[in-house]
Amino acid sequence: MKVLIIDNEAPIRAGLRLQLETYCPEMDALQEATGIASGLLAIDNFQPDIVFLDVEMDDGTGFDLLKKAGSYNFQLIFITAHNKYAVDAFRFSAIDFLLKPIDTDDLLISLEKAISNLKNKNLKEQIQVLNESMNAISMEHKKIVLKDKDSIYFIKVNDIIRCHAEGPYTEFFTSTGQKITISKTLKEYEEMLEPFGFIRAHHSHLINIRKIIRFDKTDGCNLIMENNDEVPVSQRKKEHLLEMIAGL
Repeated sequence: MKVLIIDNEAPIRAGLRLQLETYCPEMDALQEATGIASGLLAIDNFQPDIVFLDVEMDDGTGFDLLKKAGSYNFQLIFITAHNKYAVDAFRFSAIDFLLKPIDTDDLLISLEKAISNLKNKNLKEQIQVLNESMNAISMEHKKIVLKDKDSIYFIKVNDIIRCHAEGPYTEFFTSTGQKITISKTLKEYEEMLEPFGFIRAHHSHLINIRKIIRFDKTDGCNLIMENNDEVPVSQRKKEHLLEMIAGL
Protein backbone atom coordinates (compact mmCIF):
# COMPACT_ATOMS: atom_id res chain seq x y z
CA MET A 1 0.00 0.00 0.00
CA LYS A 2 1.56 3.29 -1.15
CA VAL A 3 0.61 6.47 0.71
CA LEU A 4 1.30 10.11 -0.21
CA ILE A 5 0.97 13.01 2.26
CA ILE A 6 0.53 16.46 0.66
CA ASP A 7 0.63 19.25 3.25
CA ASN A 8 2.61 22.47 3.55
CA GLU A 9 3.05 22.13 7.32
CA ALA A 10 6.09 20.04 8.27
CA PRO A 11 4.79 19.18 11.78
CA ILE A 12 1.54 17.84 10.30
CA ARG A 13 3.43 15.70 7.78
CA ALA A 14 5.81 14.42 10.44
CA GLY A 15 3.02 13.60 12.88
CA LEU A 16 0.94 11.81 10.27
CA ARG A 17 3.97 9.86 9.04
CA LEU A 18 4.73 8.73 12.61
CA GLN A 19 1.13 7.63 13.15
CA LEU A 20 1.10 5.67 9.90
CA GLU A 21 4.45 3.99 10.58
CA THR A 22 3.41 3.10 14.13
CA TYR A 23 -0.12 1.84 13.59
CA CYS A 24 -0.30 0.86 9.91
CA PRO A 25 2.38 -1.72 9.03
CA GLU A 26 0.57 -2.49 5.75
CA MET A 27 1.74 0.92 4.49
CA ASP A 28 4.97 -0.32 2.92
CA ALA A 29 5.82 2.88 1.02
CA LEU A 30 5.24 6.48 2.10
CA GLN A 31 6.17 9.78 0.46
CA GLU A 32 5.56 13.45 1.24
CA ALA A 33 4.94 16.61 -0.79
CA THR A 34 4.60 20.23 0.32
CA GLY A 35 2.15 21.70 -2.20
CA ILE A 36 0.52 21.54 -5.61
CA ALA A 37 3.63 21.37 -7.80
CA SER A 38 5.46 18.76 -5.73
CA GLY A 39 2.19 16.90 -5.08
CA LEU A 40 1.40 16.52 -8.79
CA LEU A 41 4.94 15.31 -9.47
CA ALA A 42 4.69 12.76 -6.66
CA ILE A 43 1.30 11.50 -7.91
CA ASP A 44 2.75 10.95 -11.40
CA ASN A 45 5.95 9.29 -10.25
CA PHE A 46 4.83 7.47 -7.12
CA GLN A 47 1.33 6.34 -8.23
CA PRO A 48 -0.06 6.28 -4.68
CA ASP A 49 -2.97 4.13 -3.51
CA ILE A 50 -4.03 6.67 -0.87
CA VAL A 51 -3.46 10.44 -0.79
CA PHE A 52 -3.78 12.62 2.30
CA LEU A 53 -4.40 16.11 0.90
CA ASP A 54 -4.40 19.42 2.75
CA VAL A 55 -7.18 21.85 1.83
CA GLU A 56 -5.14 25.07 2.14
CA MET A 57 -1.50 25.20 1.02
CA ASP A 58 1.00 27.94 0.15
CA ASP A 59 0.64 27.59 -3.63
CA GLY A 60 -3.12 26.98 -3.76
CA THR A 61 -5.79 24.59 -2.51
CA GLY A 62 -6.24 20.86 -2.61
CA PHE A 63 -9.03 21.46 -5.11
CA ASP A 64 -6.58 23.25 -7.42
CA LEU A 65 -4.36 20.17 -7.30
CA LEU A 66 -7.24 17.84 -8.12
CA LYS A 67 -8.25 19.94 -11.13
CA LYS A 68 -4.73 19.67 -12.50
CA ALA A 69 -4.38 15.98 -11.65
CA GLY A 70 -7.06 14.98 -14.17
CA SER A 71 -7.83 11.33 -13.45
CA TYR A 72 -7.82 9.93 -9.93
CA ASN A 73 -6.45 6.44 -9.46
CA PHE A 74 -6.17 6.76 -5.68
CA GLN A 75 -8.33 7.05 -2.61
CA LEU A 76 -8.50 10.57 -1.18
CA ILE A 77 -8.59 11.72 2.44
CA PHE A 78 -8.63 15.47 2.98
CA ILE A 79 -6.82 17.10 5.90
CA THR A 80 -8.51 20.27 7.10
CA ALA A 81 -8.74 22.79 9.91
CA HIS A 82 -11.86 24.31 8.35
CA ASN A 83 -14.98 25.47 10.10
CA LYS A 84 -18.28 23.61 10.44
CA TYR A 85 -19.63 24.91 7.11
CA ALA A 86 -16.75 23.33 5.21
CA VAL A 87 -17.01 20.12 7.23
CA ASP A 88 -20.72 19.88 6.30
CA ALA A 89 -19.69 20.11 2.63
CA PHE A 90 -17.40 17.10 3.07
CA ARG A 91 -20.24 15.15 4.67
CA PHE A 92 -22.60 15.90 1.76
CA SER A 93 -20.01 14.63 -0.73
CA ALA A 94 -19.19 11.52 1.36
CA ILE A 95 -15.49 12.27 0.87
CA ASP A 96 -13.49 11.40 3.93
CA PHE A 97 -11.65 14.06 5.89
CA LEU A 98 -9.55 14.42 9.04
CA LEU A 99 -9.56 17.47 11.26
CA LYS A 100 -6.27 18.90 12.47
CA PRO A 101 -4.75 17.92 14.84
CA ILE A 102 -5.22 14.39 13.55
CA ASP A 103 -6.65 11.89 16.03
CA THR A 104 -5.19 8.38 15.69
CA ASP A 105 -8.55 6.61 16.05
CA ASP A 106 -10.08 8.83 13.34
CA LEU A 107 -7.05 8.15 11.13
CA LEU A 108 -7.41 4.37 11.44
CA ILE A 109 -11.15 4.56 10.64
CA SER A 110 -10.43 6.69 7.56
CA LEU A 111 -7.74 4.29 6.37
CA GLU A 112 -10.03 1.29 6.81
CA LYS A 113 -12.68 2.98 4.65
CA ALA A 114 -10.10 4.06 2.06
CA ILE A 115 -8.71 0.53 1.71
CA SER A 116 -12.20 -0.93 1.30
CA ASN A 117 -12.97 1.68 -1.39
CA LEU A 118 -9.82 1.31 -3.49
CA LYS A 119 -11.87 0.23 -6.50
CA ASN A 120 -14.17 3.27 -6.26
CA LYS A 121 -14.21 5.04 -9.64
CA ASN A 122 -16.60 7.82 -8.58
CA LEU A 123 -14.13 10.19 -6.91
CA LYS A 124 -14.35 12.82 -9.66
CA GLU A 125 -18.14 13.05 -9.25
CA GLN A 126 -17.78 13.24 -5.47
CA ILE A 127 -15.28 16.09 -5.86
CA GLN A 128 -17.85 17.90 -8.01
CA VAL A 129 -20.49 17.55 -5.27
CA LEU A 130 -17.96 18.80 -2.72
CA ASN A 131 -17.14 21.86 -4.83
CA GLU A 132 -20.84 22.61 -5.28
CA SER A 133 -21.40 22.41 -1.53
CA MET A 134 -18.39 24.64 -0.84
CA ASN A 135 -19.75 27.23 -3.28
CA ALA A 136 -23.23 27.29 -1.71
CA ILE A 137 -25.03 26.03 -4.82
CA SER A 138 -28.80 26.65 -4.87
CA MET A 139 -31.17 24.19 -3.23
CA GLU A 140 -32.54 23.24 -6.66
CA HIS A 141 -29.20 21.74 -7.71
CA LYS A 142 -27.62 20.74 -4.38
CA LYS A 143 -26.69 17.06 -4.20
CA ILE A 144 -25.81 14.55 -1.53
CA VAL A 145 -23.70 11.42 -2.04
CA LEU A 146 -25.07 8.22 -0.48
CA LYS A 147 -23.05 5.01 -0.28
CA ASP A 148 -24.32 1.51 0.35
CA LYS A 149 -22.34 -1.72 0.13
CA ASP A 150 -22.90 -2.05 -3.63
CA SER A 151 -23.28 1.45 -5.08
CA ILE A 152 -22.69 5.18 -4.78
CA TYR A 153 -25.72 7.39 -5.43
CA PHE A 154 -25.65 11.08 -6.39
CA ILE A 155 -29.05 12.39 -5.25
CA LYS A 156 -30.51 15.88 -5.48
CA VAL A 157 -31.47 16.97 -1.98
CA ASN A 158 -34.70 18.35 -3.39
CA ASP A 159 -35.61 14.84 -4.66
CA ILE A 160 -35.54 13.32 -1.17
CA ILE A 161 -39.11 12.87 0.07
CA ARG A 162 -38.36 11.40 3.46
CA CYS A 163 -35.87 9.41 5.55
CA HIS A 164 -36.76 6.62 7.94
CA ALA A 165 -34.72 5.22 10.82
CA GLU A 166 -34.38 1.44 10.77
CA GLY A 167 -32.12 0.67 13.74
CA PRO A 168 -28.61 1.95 12.94
CA TYR A 169 -29.59 2.39 9.27
CA THR A 170 -31.35 5.20 7.40
CA GLU A 171 -33.75 4.52 4.52
CA PHE A 172 -34.06 7.24 1.87
CA PHE A 173 -37.22 7.52 -0.27
CA THR A 174 -36.91 9.72 -3.38
CA SER A 175 -39.13 11.33 -6.00
CA THR A 176 -37.77 8.88 -8.57
CA GLY A 177 -39.11 5.92 -6.57
CA GLN A 178 -35.75 4.82 -5.17
CA LYS A 179 -35.34 3.34 -1.71
CA ILE A 180 -31.72 3.54 -0.58
CA THR A 181 -30.54 2.08 2.73
CA ILE A 182 -27.41 3.61 4.27
CA SER A 183 -25.51 2.38 7.33
CA LYS A 184 -25.61 5.72 9.15
CA THR A 185 -28.06 6.94 11.78
CA LEU A 186 -30.98 9.25 11.07
CA LYS A 187 -29.48 11.75 13.53
CA GLU A 188 -26.47 12.27 11.26
CA TYR A 189 -28.67 13.07 8.28
CA GLU A 190 -30.97 15.27 10.36
CA GLU A 191 -27.99 17.51 11.18
CA MET A 192 -27.04 17.70 7.50
CA LEU A 193 -30.50 18.19 6.00
CA GLU A 194 -32.28 20.34 8.59
CA PRO A 195 -31.00 23.64 7.07
CA PHE A 196 -32.62 22.61 3.75
CA GLY A 197 -36.22 22.27 4.94
CA PHE A 198 -36.15 18.85 6.58
CA ILE A 199 -37.72 18.23 9.97
CA ARG A 200 -38.25 15.30 12.31
CA ALA A 201 -41.98 14.66 12.26
CA HIS A 202 -41.48 11.68 14.54
CA HIS A 203 -38.47 10.09 16.25
CA SER A 204 -38.14 7.63 13.33
CA HIS A 205 -39.06 9.97 10.47
CA LEU A 206 -37.28 12.91 8.83
CA ILE A 207 -39.34 14.58 6.11
CA ASN A 208 -38.87 17.19 3.38
CA ILE A 209 -41.60 19.75 4.14
CA ARG A 210 -41.77 20.68 0.43
CA LYS A 211 -42.93 17.14 -0.33
CA ILE A 212 -46.00 17.21 1.96
CA ILE A 213 -49.30 17.10 0.09
CA ARG A 214 -51.65 16.82 3.08
CA PHE A 215 -51.62 17.16 6.87
CA ASP A 216 -54.26 14.74 8.14
CA LYS A 217 -55.28 15.79 11.66
CA THR A 218 -57.55 12.79 12.23
CA ASP A 219 -56.47 9.54 13.87
CA GLY A 220 -53.52 11.01 15.73
CA CYS A 221 -52.08 13.22 12.93
CA ASN A 222 -50.34 11.95 9.83
CA LEU A 223 -48.56 13.52 6.89
CA ILE A 224 -49.33 12.35 3.38
CA MET A 225 -46.20 12.74 1.29
CA GLU A 226 -45.75 13.30 -2.45
CA ASN A 227 -45.33 9.55 -3.05
CA ASN A 228 -48.48 8.82 -0.96
CA ASP A 229 -46.46 7.50 1.98
CA GLU A 230 -48.05 8.20 5.37
CA VAL A 231 -45.78 9.53 8.11
CA PRO A 232 -46.91 9.80 11.74
CA VAL A 233 -46.51 13.13 13.54
CA SER A 234 -45.62 13.09 17.22
CA GLN A 235 -47.49 15.47 19.52
CA ARG A 236 -44.17 17.04 20.53
CA LYS A 237 -43.33 17.91 16.91
CA LYS A 238 -46.83 18.97 15.79
CA GLU A 239 -46.70 22.72 16.58
CA HIS A 240 -43.20 23.23 15.18
CA LEU A 241 -44.14 21.37 12.01
CA LEU A 242 -47.25 23.51 11.52
CA GLU A 243 -45.14 26.66 11.95
CA MET A 244 -42.70 25.50 9.28
CA ILE A 245 -45.50 24.62 6.86
CA ALA A 246 -47.09 28.03 7.43
CA GLY A 247 -43.80 29.68 6.49
CA LEU A 248 -43.62 28.04 3.07
